[in-house]
Amino acid sequence: MVRAVGIAQTFLRPAQVDELVALYREGATLVELGERFSVHRRTVAAHLVRRSIPIRRRGLDESDVTEAVELYEGGSTLIEVGLRFGVSQQAVRRALDVERVTIRPGGRRARVSA
Repeated sequence: MVRAVGIAQTFLRPAQVDELVALYREGATLVELGERFSVHRRTVAAHLVRRSIPIRRRGLDESDVTEAVELYEGGSTLIEVGLRFGVSQQAVRRALDVERVTIRPGGRRARVSA
């Protein structure tokens, strides 16, 4: 059974995967490589995993952690803090966990009536 594909698939030649690996080792991000080779960042990650290249986890810079804690404790959500610093909500969660900040339960925030 064939499933429908929403967009055209792009297959990389072995030489392109070699270049992708070299650029990643030089510091390029998954997103940058995805844009360069016209593939999804997860496809980039899959190529790296197949070549036994460890995937870097991007987190908050140490210089931003204090501000992230203040924003979160001030009522911002993990997603909002992540957007502020250009990282995922999971990266924010990991940084806050290291700082021993209590993570609020998920879901909708209570409305404040004025």
